[in-house]
Amino acid sequence: MGGVIALVVIVVVLAILVRVTVRVVQQGQKGVVKRLGRFHTTHNPGLTFLLPFVDSMTRVDMREVPRRGDKQDVITKDNVAVGVSATIFHQVVDVNKALFEVQDYLVAIDQIGRTALRAVFGTMSLDEALSERQKINTLLSEHIADATEKWGVRVNRIEVLDILPPQNILRAMEEQKEADQHKRSVILKSEGDKQAAINQAEGDAQANITRATAQKQATVLAAEAKKQAQILEAEGRRESQRLDAEGEAAAIDSVFGAIHEGKASPDVLAFWQLKNLARLAESPNSKLIVPADFAGLMGAAQALAASMGEPGVPGNGKAAAAPEVVAHSPARAKRGSGEDSPS
Repeated sequence: MGGVIALVVIVVVLAILVRVTVRVVQQGQKGVVKRLGRFHTTHNPGLTFLLPFVDSMTRVDMREVPRRGDKQDVITKDNVAVGVSATIFHQVVDVNKALFEVQDYLVAIDQIGRTALRAVFGTMSLDEALSERQKINTLLSEHIADATEKWGVRVNRIEVLDILPPQNILRAMEEQKEADQHKRSVILKSEGDKQAAINQAEGDAQANITRATAQKQATVLAAEAKKQAQILEAEGRRESQRLDAEGEAAAIDSVFGAIHEGKASPDVLAFWQLKNLARLAESPNSKLIVPADFAGLMGAAQALAASMGEPGVPGNGKAAAAPEVVAHSPARAKRGSGEDSPS
């Protein structure tokens, strides 16, 4: 019986020795060993052996830990109380400082996070706090980083979760938002009407310009066409006059050539002069040509009368084939009153 009791005592003692001697450090943790109350060493994940009743070990989580703070009331720059809650993502980087520089680094991080929230929100208005969360997160991280560095803890980031203004502020914000939407709607409608009026005016102006341009081009083309017609008409008249002059010159040359070649006598010339004067008198125009040389005319008439009494035509007979010639006096012609009456 006594041997059994002794065996049980030995087993219990061995279990206690194993319990206080053998420790296991999990992955993502580090074990800090204190010997007789003083820092001795740090163990990485795995199996660790301690001296019984001399050494003690504390495990420290080295992973990034999200720690959500409780909701707290803060006052903004414009004296509005809002409820704010945030999550702090921190990580132990130095186990010695985390255990020996601060009593409880978790409580310290929680308290400094609350202080940072009050400090940062106190420098911002409500509108800025609601619209600039990224800026708030950056300011909180900068505010906490310096304090936690000496504790061997690194704050990776801070995320603001909720910002809850009072109910009356929420109602006022809703009314303001509705008023802003109505204002924006009215402004957009007025701008649309303005733009439509501008587009209409620009369209009318462009149409007027187009019509004026078309009318101008039509006027220019009509003027150019009229000018071209006048030029062509003038060129036609000039060409006609030139041809008439050339024909008249050719006729005169032909007549005078025939006269000189035929060697017509004065009696023949007087005969043709009287004949052409009689033909001119028969014309329906209102002009009357009166020869001034009456003596010559009378002589021509006498010569004509004398020749009428002789058989045949005086001269060599070639003058009869000559063209009709009207002899004009160097004196000016007198304009009659519509009747032809020889003088």
